[in-house]
Amino acid sequence: MAQKVVYIHGFNSSEKSHKAVIFGQHLKSKKTHYVVPRLHYDPRIAISQLHSCIDSDTVLLGSSLGGYYATYFAELFGCKAVVINPAVKPFSLLNDFLGPQYNPYQDCHYQLRPEHVEALKQLYVQNLTKPSNLLLLQQTGDEVLPFVEAVRYYKTCHQYIEFGGDHSFVDFSRYFETITTFLEIT
Repeated sequence: MAQKVVYIHGFNSSEKSHKAVIFGQHLKSKKTHYVVPRLHYDPRIAISQLHSCIDSDTVLLGSSLGGYYATYFAELFGCKAVVINPAVKPFSLLNDFLGPQYNPYQDCHYQLRPEHVEALKQLYVQNLTKPSNLLLLQQTGDEVLPFVEAVRYYKTCHQYIEFGGDHSFVDFSRYFETITTFLEIT
């Protein structure tokens, strides 16, 4: 039984992400502690923030870049994670975004630098050693990340692939029971 659930938001998002908020509302009747940290744009700081609230008794949900982080921690601690339209190799995509950035959800201006991309590369899990701990929720209409990359990378994991949708994962709430069952949230 999961005692602590950590939701990990994506790139240029925040703890107020729609999926984080509605899943938190769903958990109000459950006997679990729900945490959604506001992550720093620098992956080195974000990983440190997450390290302080994740251990082997934690279960994870991660969306987009948060799915990348969730995969890293699921491997590190052997905990379960649900990844939603996850970034598989964000370091190969973010080079196109180097320079000035604005996160409207945190009202934060910053510079995305090569060292941030390199820090993400250091977190890459080449081979998933505990695929039964991961559940992929993927929509093929994701306009931000290549869905085929996620389907291939998580091929030995539990998967729900839907045609259509988009990067926000349309109608996410339909999967609440699937998620709570997989993560053993009571």
